[in-house]
Amino acid sequence: MQLNTKTLEKLRVIINGDDTADYRSGPKLVNFFNALGFKDNYGHGFPSRWEYTDEKLRALNGKPELDKCIRNTFAVVNYIGRIDELDSLITDFNQYMAFDKWSVVRDNDTITFKKLDKVVVDSGKKNSAELKEDEFLKMTFSVNVDSLGLDSNVSEIIKLRLKEVEACIGNEASLAAILLIGSIMEGVLLGTASMYPQQFNQAPSAPKDRDTGKARKFPDWTLNNFIDVASDVGLLKHDVKKFSHVVRDFRNYIHPYAQMSSRFSPDKHTALICFQVLKAAISQIGTFQKNHQGGKLS
Repeated sequence: MQLNTKTLEKLRVIINGDDTADYRSGPKLVNFFNALGFKDNYGHGFPSRWEYTDEKLRALNGKPELDKCIRNTFAVVNYIGRIDELDSLITDFNQYMAFDKWSVVRDNDTITFKKLDKVVVDSGKKNSAELKEDEFLKMTFSVNVDSLGLDSNVSEIIKLRLKEVEACIGNEASLAAILLIGSIMEGVLLGTASMYPQQFNQAPSAPKDRDTGKARKFPDWTLNNFIDVASDVGLLKHDVKKFSHVVRDFRNYIHPYAQMSSRFSPDKHTALICFQVLKAAISQIGTFQKNHQGGKLS
């Protein structure tokens, strides 16, 4: 199987697991790839995790071991209790695989591959009513930070950061705007989760401690966790959840090596998309708060 550069980059993101419960440290990455035939040792002078994974995937590309690599990446046994998350991950990856005329298929506990006779865009599950990017950008959202019901000091910080985002976008500082937007979204979701701890901790997507099986404390949650659970609870609708994960992905480029490895160079359009996502999230959470005064959920 021969994959294009974009598909390999997406595979690298999934394998490394940054900002997710499946994060692989340097030593874990070495073990992962040594199981595919490499004989590396983790130690002084080890390259960045992004560089290392990119190097190994390029070496595997076009070889049978790449098939095994993908199967190991989506190994069902690693997603017990999170099968919906696995299926969503496969669907997302298949959007890239489609351009290689391949798709990943999960048949119960087995991962296989299907050869496509043509490029099929959006080959995964598709909701015909799902918003397209241009439609989403045209929507108008009411942004009222006070409607979120957060601590007044936090609200003031968020208001100041929103103004700073606008200034960054207006001055073509797109990456700075995106990083700020990610921080605001995480702050808003953390603050909201603190109002509904029981509902957030009991949600299907709540991250669990591997030793105790209990939900992790909120400071240990990733932005990915907050987005998924906010959707479970009903704070965020499907389309905003989907676009929020785009913000999450872009926010990861706060790490210079991640940006260098992926050659990510955001422009004003990208920043505007992310800002629109944040506005939509604030609007939906504000509406949710209005409908659930007193901290009670149906």
